[in-house]
Amino acid sequence: MKDQAASLRSMVPSRDGINGVDPAKRSSKIITIASGKGGVGKSNFTLNFALALQSLGRKVLVFDADIGMANIDILMGTSSPYNLYHLLYRQKSIQEIIQLGAGGLPYIAGGSGMKELFSLSDRDLEFFAQQVEEIAQEMDYVIFDTGAGLSRENMKFIGAADECLIVTTPEPTSITDAYALVKVMHGQENATPFRMIVNRVEDEQEAQRVAEKIAGVAKRFLQTDIPLLGYISEDIQVVKAVKRQVPFSLAFPNTKASRDITRLALRYLAVPTTTGSETLTGIRGFMRKWLKKTT
Repeated sequence: MKDQAASLRSMVPSRDGINGVDPAKRSSKIITIASGKGGVGKSNFTLNFALALQSLGRKVLVFDADIGMANIDILMGTSSPYNLYHLLYRQKSIQEIIQLGAGGLPYIAGGSGMKELFSLSDRDLEFFAQQVEEIAQEMDYVIFDTGAGLSRENMKFIGAADECLIVTTPEPTSITDAYALVKVMHGQENATPFRMIVNRVEDEQEAQRVAEKIAGVAKRFLQTDIPLLGYISEDIQVVKAVKRQVPFSLAFPNTKASRDITRLALRYLAVPTTTGSETLTGIRGFMRKWLKKTT
């Protein structure tokens, strides 16, 4: 595994080389993290994946977009005095609602404001886009942690992103629901490319078996590829870290799951998405696609 990680590190471009464009003209890449069902460790993955990217020199903003179960701040043991609600109602600016969590990770808590986001006027949506664009220009990645399942709101976030990472586990229901989500989103115009994360596996072979089940069915019935980006091992230290409200990659940096998340982040940077548009939409493009999906 050390050799593999070293090989991946040699393939990772410098921050100035991200997306192969001038840093001054670079757009943030918009990523959604999704799952077919709850309880697969999606938010925990989102948090530690973002921290891994940050540790590799990338600027990352996490946006907690889970309307019903927003818990990024809980996983970090932080309390957010402001959330999206305060921004949408002009009570606070985007800079004021961004909190710094564990490891100095910038994040925006969704809270009650997420519901209001889906019923804003055109004027208010334009204000929201301007505010998010203001901070997104400074970021390499804006990661939206969506809710689980196929809610209308989740589908909007997935459909508007540059890419979706779908998290599943070896459990049959998780596999079935992950494929169901991909199937529904595949029917959308200009479908968002997916890559797969298999969480809580015994070993790499189990991850490969799970990935092949989903990818095989998707290839056969949808004629689409869903590559395996990586996996996270079943690890008791992850449970301990959640109880302590500290990201496992910070609490136990040398444990199996932490090594897996680092290797996964390295692979993400070294092996870019090969499907979908080659041009990143940025937050403006995200909002245009997002609004189109709402009609």
